[in-house]
Amino acid sequence: METTIELFQKTFYNDKIRLQLTCYILLYCLVLNSGICMAQTQNGKNFQQGKPISSDLFGIFFEDINYAADGGLYAELIQNRSFEYSLSDRTDWNPFTAWELIKDGYGIGTISVDTSTPIQPGNPHYVTLNVEKGGDGVGLRNSGFDGIPLKAGENYNFSVFARQVSGISAPLEVKLVSKNGKVYCNAFIPGLSKEWKNYTVIMKSDSTVSDATLELVTRNPGILNLDMISLFPVKTFHNRRNGMREDLGKVIADLKPKFVRFPGGCLVHGDGLNNLYRWKNTIGPVEQRIEQSDIWGYHQSLGLGFFEYFQFCEDIGAKPLPVVAAAVSCQNSGGSWRVGGTGQRGIPLTEMNQYINDVLDLIEYANGPVTSAWGSKRAESGHPASFHLEYIGIGNEDKQTPEFRERFKLIYDAVKAKYPKITVIGTVGPSPNGEDFDMGWKFANELNIPVVDEHYYMNPGWFMNNRKRYDTYNRSGSKVYIGEYASQGNTWMNAISEAAFMTSVERNGDIVQLASYAPLLAKEGHTQWDPDLIYFNNTSVSPSVNYYVQQIFSVNQGDTFYDHIVTYQNSGNVLSENDSTMAVSCVKDSKTGDIILKLVNIGKKKTSVNINLTRFGKINPNAVCTILSAAVDTKNTLSNPHNIYPITTDYRISKIFVYESIPLSVSIIRIKTKMN
Repeated sequence: METTIELFQKTFYNDKIRLQLTCYILLYCLVLNSGICMAQTQNGKNFQQGKPISSDLFGIFFEDINYAADGGLYAELIQNRSFEYSLSDRTDWNPFTAWELIKDGYGIGTISVDTSTPIQPGNPHYVTLNVEKGGDGVGLRNSGFDGIPLKAGENYNFSVFARQVSGISAPLEVKLVSKNGKVYCNAFIPGLSKEWKNYTVIMKSDSTVSDATLELVTRNPGILNLDMISLFPVKTFHNRRNGMREDLGKVIADLKPKFVRFPGGCLVHGDGLNNLYRWKNTIGPVEQRIEQSDIWGYHQSLGLGFFEYFQFCEDIGAKPLPVVAAAVSCQNSGGSWRVGGTGQRGIPLTEMNQYINDVLDLIEYANGPVTSAWGSKRAESGHPASFHLEYIGIGNEDKQTPEFRERFKLIYDAVKAKYPKITVIGTVGPSPNGEDFDMGWKFANELNIPVVDEHYYMNPGWFMNNRKRYDTYNRSGSKVYIGEYASQGNTWMNAISEAAFMTSVERNGDIVQLASYAPLLAKEGHTQWDPDLIYFNNTSVSPSVNYYVQQIFSVNQGDTFYDHIVTYQNSGNVLSENDSTMAVSCVKDSKTGDIILKLVNIGKKKTSVNINLTRFGKINPNAVCTILSAAVDTKNTLSNPHNIYPITTDYRISKIFVYESIPLSVSIIRIKTKMN
């Protein structure tokens, strides 16, 4: 067969024409080759080698909302253990909320709340029990948080601060009982001193129940003072004293988050200046911590404080990301949308030096040597080593007022000057656009803030239509932390829209440094905000289908993004964000060498795609594939917690293969490049 050039040589015998033709052919080849090279270049870089992205991309957001802390993750089983509940928490609450007086067998006595000689001034309330006639027992009963759950054969630590004010010192009996008086376990404290003292006993339950109550009684006349009445399961997450509920701790750890943001959220800047979250009130012995109202309409014992947050991060292998108020209260303080609300208020400038020092002390508490003032306090709590703090957030959804910006800059400049290696995260309001968003970004760019915190709670369509949101962000300006996001529901369509959006977050992982779904936890019967990632009651945990989307993305994170890996089978066209049925991402984990494909089919038909892995060199054909799917728009519940969950199977691949994505599904294919 004659070549194209030979045919042209016969037809165009003129030397000049042959020379021109040869030049045209060479020029065509050069253009073609240039096009290939251009196709391999993205943002001025050869995409053959991929684009570095954040290795801390997917984490979690914890806020004490929906009873996430007391009655939730914090394993304390006694509600209002220190009698600090008040009308400022809820209009129907008082120091005896969750408590009642017991008078058995003709016993006679009274209880009252006193403040004259507390254990410590910051925790002023305690109970005086006046027993006139002991009978079969006079004392207190606590109902816990919707009852006290017990497990047969498990041990429980009981403790109480107590003293004998008058009368003969007599044993105190502590017991866990049913509503009709059946005793599951009990123990005795032999006698009380005349000074405040902490008494502890361990009890083993003989039954598994969800609604026990605690009783603390004496049978001798006299006057007793009681405070900090506490009950903890011995078996907590990682067996920590004053620790976390085991099952909730595990389900959070199973997300394998890269970071944990705490303690909020709106909780941080609180309901007015007197309600700002002050981290120094949350460390040290629990009886010395200063409790306060929760902006979400209940109470914070602060038993789950900054030491416990840092320790929990370490236990689950996540980086800590504490957030402090920017020295202003929430703009919605006091219900400012109603008449009489106080709105945003700033700490007086005369008090800013002290507040700034508190922020700097927090960094020293986390990272400072044991010879430093605040590093020594960390060591006193049992952790001499640094917590390796890298990030700190300043502010949360704050309105961009002159008062906010002035105070933020004072804090930011001080942190930057003393701790230049700490990454400061700013805030750009509560919405994905609008005045606060625009002003916040302008302010961030003026100050060169390293990262800013964007929030959005939008419908699934918004997430589907905003997969290009970060494609055009300025790569040389502030980076992004998507601190709070959710698609306004817990059904499969909500979750799959979030999955599609998350592929675009990975694609833009050079500008988006961190992302966390919010809120994390919600207790049945005590939910102020929906949707949430994990639902629970006293005995059960139900990860939402959104949880499983977050999990399969989080456990399959990478640090390099690769484009142009997946194409349509029939056309060979590169998948783009203009396509309405598929969203894809390909990343590599440099530590393991694994290639991770994420394929989200948001359509109602099967879609076949070509996957070309030739650029990665050697690959192991024995991969694993995890699929999360649902044929109908359903959800997980506490009664049916496994309605939708991921299934992982072995999957055989080659360097070029076809994958058939089933309708309404998220598929994760993990491929090894290191041979065993």
